[in-house]
Amino acid sequence: MKKYLFLVLLSFQGLLAQVQFETKVSKTTLGLNERLRVDFAMNIDGDNFNEPSFDGFRVIAGPSQQVSQSWINGRSSFEKIYSYYLIPNQKGTLTIKSATIEYNGQVFKTSLVKITVTNAIEIPKDPSDASISAEDNLHLIAEVSKTNPYVNEPITVVYKLYFSNYIGIGNFREFGKPKYNDFWSQNIDFKQFVEEGNYKGERYRYIVLKKVVLYPQKSGKLSIEPLALDIDVQLPSNRRDVFGRPLITEESKRVSAGAKTIAVKALPEVGKPDSFSGAVGTFDFKVTPSKNNLKNGESLDLVVSVVGKGNMKLFSLPKPIVPNALEMYDPVHNEDVNTSLAGMSGKISDSYTIIPQYRGNYPIKPLKFSYFDLSSGTYKTISSPQIVVNVLEGPTPADSTSAAGKNGGTVEVRQQFKSVKTKTNLVATAKEDFFGSQLFYILLLLPVVMVPVIILGKNKKEAMDGDIVGNRIRRNNRLAKKYLSQAKKQINNKELFYIALEKAMHNFLKAKLNIETTEMSKANIQELLLSRNANIEQVNDFIALTENCEIARYAPSTTATIQNDYDKAVSIISDLEKQI
Repeated sequence: MKKYLFLVLLSFQGLLAQVQFETKVSKTTLGLNERLRVDFAMNIDGDNFNEPSFDGFRVIAGPSQQVSQSWINGRSSFEKIYSYYLIPNQKGTLTIKSATIEYNGQVFKTSLVKITVTNAIEIPKDPSDASISAEDNLHLIAEVSKTNPYVNEPITVVYKLYFSNYIGIGNFREFGKPKYNDFWSQNIDFKQFVEEGNYKGERYRYIVLKKVVLYPQKSGKLSIEPLALDIDVQLPSNRRDVFGRPLITEESKRVSAGAKTIAVKALPEVGKPDSFSGAVGTFDFKVTPSKNNLKNGESLDLVVSVVGKGNMKLFSLPKPIVPNALEMYDPVHNEDVNTSLAGMSGKISDSYTIIPQYRGNYPIKPLKFSYFDLSSGTYKTISSPQIVVNVLEGPTPADSTSAAGKNGGTVEVRQQFKSVKTKTNLVATAKEDFFGSQLFYILLLLPVVMVPVIILGKNKKEAMDGDIVGNRIRRNNRLAKKYLSQAKKQINNKELFYIALEKAMHNFLKAKLNIETTEMSKANIQELLLSRNANIEQVNDFIALTENCEIARYAPSTTATIQNDYDKAVSIISDLEKQI
């Protein structure tokens, strides 16, 4: 019995050991006129939180509460934070006393934290201003892996949105998309999570918004235009409600990642081989025939392939040169390339079909493939071995004269197009004359009938090509139906569903209102729809559902909620279609 009791107590003690409840402060030394941020953080959902008395300080904001829960690599993490902003009332060494919570019938408390308060210091702001600004708590950055690459050397750009624990964010909208002029670019797909990290030495939450792999296509200073967002931000204010809780204010904040300049180095001219076609990276080169010995009527496939890591889609493979006695057809190009943050890797190949014309032995010259090796900073060349094609059987030549084939191969010359019969006796199969026949009159009148048809068709095509607005409306209509169909297929995939649904609703607006993305403000959409006799309730539901698509991608939701959003979108679009 004592043994079991000991095991139960040991398990309970292990459970309690996992509970973390601690006091975190923005700084331990501050001036008399500076603000202090105090966080009481716990990794469990504790009850009956009791704040300390904060002797020697004045509370200017708080408590504000933040709760976050995330799943990373299959592991769940939970955090609840009570935050305060304080201003010291006196100089000296002050103590932040212990806060307490209850969890599973046990009381947990934080450790004491000592704060040293010095004389007032000069700060640019009014020290009595206790408001929390979005400017200090929201940051959009672009992390560039390398700012001085070679031409065709891969670099990555990762866009991150940092936001502190003292603010909340809602919808965010792109008003400035990054442009990658003079770069080959590809977006990397990934799953978005709210993660935790440090920004300029302080603890922040962040979301990775975009990952892009870039290959610069020319040397010199290349500019990456910035990503810019409009974000709805919730900020705690100095005012409190009747229960003493801080009132939350909302504002729209515009943030930009800033333009980035990439200084691209040209590939060295010294040592550049003639066979270099722009490949940069690390590669292996092979030329492989499907067979070397052929019989009459057979063909072979000659595969020229490159395997490795580098700018796989941005260079051409060398073309083999074969003797005239071998007929070579245009190649079939194949690509098996994956693109990740590290760049492109995989295999590309050209497959040539070769058919011999005569019996004999035919050499195919070695091929050379050159690339620039980034690790050593030098050019490297790989040569394939010479390939000999042996045609064992073939048509017998009309004469025994032989001529030397190209590149040393022996070619038997034959009279390929010898006449079967030199004299013929032709007999007419039809006695009726063509002149005056039914076919004669049809062919005679056909140009007269076809000319107006061609003119009408040409005029109609020119009118359609010149109708820029109409073409754009028809294109947006097709896109709206396409993305709405995609959204229906992705009902079990929340993120892809809301991306497709948002695109469908945006393209519906573009088609019906003849507007561009830059004109899609809430007020403008509402005004245009109402001017088209749309119902005010339908308009408000449409705008609310559009704005909800972005935040719904990160918020918890069920299949029923997603299905409801889809049905609601179909209903709203159908009603607005009839009304306008």
